[in-house]
Amino acid sequence: MTFSLTVEAGATSERLDRWLAARLTDLSRARLQALIDEGHVRVDGVARKRAHRLHGGERVDVAVPPREPNVLEPEPIALAIVHEDDDVLVVDKPAGMVVHPGAGHARATLAAAALAHAPDIAMVGGARRPGIVHRLDKDTSGLLVVAKTQRAYDSLTRQLSARTVTRRYIALVHGRMRTASGVVDAPIGRDPRHRQRMAVLPVGKGKRAVTRWRVVKRFPQFTQLDVSLETGRTHQIRVHLASLGHPVVGDRLYGSKARPPDAFEGLALHAAELSFVHPTTQEVQRFSACLPPRIEELLCRLGNIAQPKGSQ
Repeated sequence: MTFSLTVEAGATSERLDRWLAARLTDLSRARLQALIDEGHVRVDGVARKRAHRLHGGERVDVAVPPREPNVLEPEPIALAIVHEDDDVLVVDKPAGMVVHPGAGHARATLAAAALAHAPDIAMVGGARRPGIVHRLDKDTSGLLVVAKTQRAYDSLTRQLSARTVTRRYIALVHGRMRTASGVVDAPIGRDPRHRQRMAVLPVGKGKRAVTRWRVVKRFPQFTQLDVSLETGRTHQIRVHLASLGHPVVGDRLYGSKARPPDAFEGLALHAAELSFVHPTTQEVQRFSACLPPRIEELLCRLGNIAQPKGSQ
């Protein structure tokens, strides 16, 4: 469904979202704001922000995509299961798989695969994200826990809020990091200039985000890091490392000017370790996942370049 409207002369200096809300009354203001944020609203052909001020005479086009169905269809997709019991399912997600349905990614999600594997999770948490308590970016591989019962879901979400879930990542970044370790404590929020990105924002304008990193190995033009999260913001590791001038290899969103090594595809970021308190036994559960071949092979290749065979 699309709408095309013309801004009247008397709308000078009126905000775009408020102007639309007064005219497209069948759509809630929240829905309109989401459409603006997702780039579905254009003023004279250009996507604008909610607070964009109108001056009269512009053409405003609103494209309203069909709403996604409220029920997720299970899809029998193979999962790399690391652990499973009556309460939790721990999987090693491959790079390229989306965790749950979203804009442009309606099918072949981890949530749909988990639902096919364990149909009883259908009403755990939410109908579109059954059992999903945390997520990994599409191109990030590694460990993720899915709750199989509502009790497990409630327990795991509480642990995430209390920051007692431990998540450790392996990352390969551009450049040689000079110091051996460090902490980035910088708030993250939606990038005001690019709504599809997150960004480090001034204190008070974003949510607190804390990332700890340690150098594992240096290469001539790259550095392998061990990274741990104290908080879990969207794109946190990618945003924080890019803010240091060391974007993750393969990150086209935050490191578009930094080219990855030849023949490497995807994001060089892997969730290698995960630990949490089991919802039923109350014992600490720790899991690990080996690096995927694409990252392992890249590290080996960089090692061979850094130290040719036969050298000391």
